[in-house]
Amino acid sequence: MKSNEELQKDVMDAIKWEPLLNAAEIGVTVKDGVVTLSGIVNNYSKKAEAEHAAKSVTGVNAVVEKIEIKFDSNEKKNDNSLADEIVHSLKSKWDIPDNKIKVKVENGWITLDGELHWNYQKQSAVRSINSISGITGITNNIVIKSEIHDGIEKKDIELALLRNWAIDDSDIKVSVEDNVVNLSGKVDSWYQKDEAGRIAWNAPGVSKVRNEIIVDFDF
Repeated sequence: MKSNEELQKDVMDAIKWEPLLNAAEIGVTVKDGVVTLSGIVNNYSKKAEAEHAAKSVTGVNAVVEKIEIKFDSNEKKNDNSLADEIVHSLKSKWDIPDNKIKVKVENGWITLDGELHWNYQKQSAVRSINSISGITGITNNIVIKSEIHDGIEKKDIELALLRNWAIDDSDIKVSVEDNVVNLSGKVDSWYQKDEAGRIAWNAPGVSKVRNEIIVDFDF
């Protein structure tokens, strides 16, 4: 059991623990497990890292992210130069096939489109660009289209969840429809929900994961 005050302190401590973040820039309010982040930072990676830190805290049921980005004068870039930098960064990644991702830039907001074979490639694309200065936000529309057409083994996913020390798999239900994995049930933290989704994505042949796990922590 945690009070709102205890959860607020835990989230603030998690933000302080991240070297990239300046805790003084980020405000944290909590009500019944819903964490609201506010403040001003000077790049997108700090905004994303603050949200990730908050979600990793046990007891956080939802995160409302209201952090604004205000660039230093030397970090502002026009869309053309930002697009060139992003394309170059994507091409430098060995795990992302060339010419598979289309990049759109509008007022610093990045939209990624295209098809890849694995979800880890989709996530790698975002990680490769989110520290580039000048980005105001990222929309990842990349679709996963697996090369593997064998049936997905539900039991393999259940065993993978069982092996993970951070997840109480007894509260997670797995179902499979063609190349889609459905996850449902309840966990104590966003970290557990995200980790369950990541494990499901690792199964060969998966083209989509519907992660409908509920984060439920008593207050």
